[in-house]
Amino acid sequence: MRRLIGVLLSLIVVTSLATAPARAADRLTAAFSLSGTTGKYVVSNPGTAAVSGWTLVFELPAGVTAGNAQHAALTQNGTRVTLTPAHYIDTVRAGGSTEPYSPTFSLSSAVQPIKCTLNGANCDGTGEPPPASAGVTATYSVSGTRARFVVSNKTTAALNGWSIVFDLPDGVTASQADHGSLTQSGRTVTLTPAHYNTTVGAGRTTEPYSPTFTVSRSGAEPTSCRVNDANCDGSADRAPGAPTDLRSPVKTTRTVSLTWTAATPGSLPVAAYEVYNGSTLATTVPETGATVTGLSPNTEYTFTVKARDRKGTLSPASEPLRVRTNDPADDAQAPSVPGGLRATGKDASSVKLAWNASTDNTGVANYDVLLDGKVAATVTGTTATVAGLSPSTAYSFAVRARDLYDNLSAASPAVRVTTDDIVTGHARVGYFVQWGVYGRQYFVRNLDTTGNAARLTHINYAFGNIHPTELTCLQGVTKGTTSDPQDPNQGDGAGDAEADYGRPFSAAQSVDGQADTGWEKLRGNFNQLRKLKAKHPHLKVLISLGGWTYSKYFSDVAATDAARKKFVSSCIDVYIKGNLPLYNGAGGPGAAAGVFDGIDLDWEWPGAEGHPGNHVGPNDKANNTLLIAEFRRQLDALTRETGKRYQLTAFTPADPAKIAAGWDLPRVAEHLDIFNVQGYDFHGAGSDNSWEPNRTGHQGNLHADADDPYPFHFSVESAVQTYLDAGVHPRKITIGLAYYGRGWQNVADGGRRGEWQSARGAAPGQFAEEAGTRGYANLLSGVPGCTVAHDEQAVATFCFTGDNGQWWSFDDPWSIGKKTAWLRSKGLLGAMIWEMSGDPGVLTRALDDGLR
Repeated sequence: MRRLIGVLLSLIVVTSLATAPARAADRLTAAFSLSGTTGKYVVSNPGTAAVSGWTLVFELPAGVTAGNAQHAALTQNGTRVTLTPAHYIDTVRAGGSTEPYSPTFSLSSAVQPIKCTLNGANCDGTGEPPPASAGVTATYSVSGTRARFVVSNKTTAALNGWSIVFDLPDGVTASQADHGSLTQSGRTVTLTPAHYNTTVGAGRTTEPYSPTFTVSRSGAEPTSCRVNDANCDGSADRAPGAPTDLRSPVKTTRTVSLTWTAATPGSLPVAAYEVYNGSTLATTVPETGATVTGLSPNTEYTFTVKARDRKGTLSPASEPLRVRTNDPADDAQAPSVPGGLRATGKDASSVKLAWNASTDNTGVANYDVLLDGKVAATVTGTTATVAGLSPSTAYSFAVRARDLYDNLSAASPAVRVTTDDIVTGHARVGYFVQWGVYGRQYFVRNLDTTGNAARLTHINYAFGNIHPTELTCLQGVTKGTTSDPQDPNQGDGAGDAEADYGRPFSAAQSVDGQADTGWEKLRGNFNQLRKLKAKHPHLKVLISLGGWTYSKYFSDVAATDAARKKFVSSCIDVYIKGNLPLYNGAGGPGAAAGVFDGIDLDWEWPGAEGHPGNHVGPNDKANNTLLIAEFRRQLDALTRETGKRYQLTAFTPADPAKIAAGWDLPRVAEHLDIFNVQGYDFHGAGSDNSWEPNRTGHQGNLHADADDPYPFHFSVESAVQTYLDAGVHPRKITIGLAYYGRGWQNVADGGRRGEWQSARGAAPGQFAEEAGTRGYANLLSGVPGCTVAHDEQAVATFCFTGDNGQWWSFDDPWSIGKKTAWLRSKGLLGAMIWEMSGDPGVLTRALDDGLR
């Protein structure tokens, strides 16, 4: 039951720009062109550092309107038009422009703009930029371990909605907030107001209800602070200082190792350092040291380093350092082989190694750490941590030494290490459906009140869609699917920003009993998930992309390297970084930061049939692997910035034909944390009777049923065995459980209580548009006379109302108990649930009991 049924939403967020005949040397410019009634702004960056974040405002003659923007969001107020860029052109590289994705829009008349400003300055780069606004500030104070922020609004208009993002010193945590709520990721803390102090009147402050909280170290002061993405003290943004004391402690014939003294932060913390070989960027590192490789022997090079803050602002360059690489003719003797290689620690994504030092006649320069025969790291000491690994995976490590003239030792004897599992014990992954807040009246709060949140390890939020033309993660719109499930364009442009983060929930619908005011930057399900995580810190929440209705464009976003990079970047930007498009006053930069801990991919199905109209390509199988690898690469890159690892999972098929068509299981297993293997929908009538309307069948039997008349005998057991035979580690596999039933009507008894008997279409469903499906709780209460029975051989639960009546197939506590015992015997990771609204708490309790 992977269909998307409710209302959903999309939109793309942007940030700003303008027109230009002249060019400025130190800030963005924008040039306008007109073709018929289509206008276009090309934003250029003539400077030497990338610029992130821009907004373009232009004036039109009276009566002229603008619309249909591409690559940007467009709003018009009278003659004033504002363009904010899509995330993928929000940063303009040094010496670059927004081409080929420059914003375009339609005009009601073929006219030129009257005036244009970019980030408040003239689009042509002339004139002085406006001074930084001092309208909104946030003042911090601390007494012992109790801290406070007072937000002041010095403007002449009410401030509706604010948030503060600040960094604490290493090891310091923030907790126990009053008059607001906190989330912390690494050193970065996000503070959002309580509903009653979200609005700050003109000329007023948040007193006497300013947010307070506890810091773990007495007197701890933030190292940076932003209120609504401006400096808390109202000052203009400052770039980091230049790194100092650049030096080269070690060099070889082909490498130069560099170290430097950390840069002084500007308005924001330093996130990384860029190392330049001449004018060419050689590498980017988070630490104050790097090794530049691929150099030529006996050659002089000039190196500089720049600091980069979290917003992408670069510091001035360090003083240059000239280094000549060594001459290989001066030495030909290799170092001794490193000895005593051993693992000194590990977790689900990294392994710590140590070894004994090598010796050499001229000196050891560094060591290559080999991962399955390939260089994973080069270090100067005798310890290393290899990160970016996959859970429950065996790796082979070796080490070789390099001397100052690039003579390499032989590799050490290998050490084999298996990373830890993604969870301790067993995973319990539950899908929460976005549209459940409508007809089902199932809220995030219900996960808590039923006791299910305490028993789950993961919540997968279903579903995120793909923009049909931009081929990015779609958010910010509320647009429903069409009513025809066979419509090939059913899900195009559909989404539900209202349910996701726009809808205010009442106190009775809220996890913490606090109602939304409607002014918060984050409302809806996303805010409730944030509250649920605060109450149950063990929970991991993932955004699930695709599903039955939203998989149409997966083949397109996976088709090329550029498309994959663009799509993955957009999904991480929207969901992991939380940069939501503006929607009815909600959203904005960082609004949903910290809600999602990873991404679940639900492409149904690569290389095979799925929803009518889905795009399918001959290279889907290979491209699916590359798309998953790109997600893992970009998530790991973000980990290096934040220190937090992000999970990557997928909903994967039970049908061997679909596996063969779209899943290179050994390759994909290198990147995925969990395979959520479909354990249901083996048989069903379908809401439109287009599936198997004329014969009943078990939808989620554990073992193949000897009486199954169909050509291929589906079962959970056979599906899992396909994965195990391909080499997927059992501790990466969960089996799907159905918290809903598949039903038929006018079913003959046939002497088998309706099993595998003739029928005449789907039984009436829980909802009018969902014939043939009912949630577990509704099934037991809504189908009178449905006597529950169990097929002991197949391990399948069904109920039958009698000859010519209804027959339903589903999971219940009995089948869940049998399945959990089986998965434990196979050493599997756990179970996955579609979907949580069907359970009043009974099924998840049975699952939890079975996995203890």
